[in-house]
Amino acid sequence: MNFPADIRYTSEHEWIRVEGDEAYVGITDYAQSELGEIVFVDVPTLGETVGQGEVFGSIEAVKTVSDLNMPVTGEVLEINGALDAQPELVNNDPYGEGWIIRISVKDAAELDKLMDATAYQAIL
Repeated sequence: MNFPADIRYTSEHEWIRVEGDEAYVGITDYAQSELGEIVFVDVPTLGETVGQGEVFGSIEAVKTVSDLNMPVTGEVLEINGALDAQPELVNNDPYGEGWIIRISVKDAAELDKLMDATAYQAIL
């Protein structure tokens, strides 16, 4: 499993990579491996501000559907359009081309409530 050190993790298995006032959000390598083959990603919250821990969408695998939870409060600026045609990008490259949303971070202090790679590995 891959646990990049430059991102933060939630206990619900989402990750966030901050770049200035914006950030990319996706699911972890562990989460995609547990879900299995991803077949659909649904994010109906484009343009909305979603609070930390709130559901911003869902991800569907062959056997199940799971909620996607917001790591920090932010406005959903962009949805990864490549996932419409290739949802398997989440399986193949969860921290790169398989990102799910880009957000504007509303409260950077919320990042301190998230785990680093070492802490995340410890809960698995």
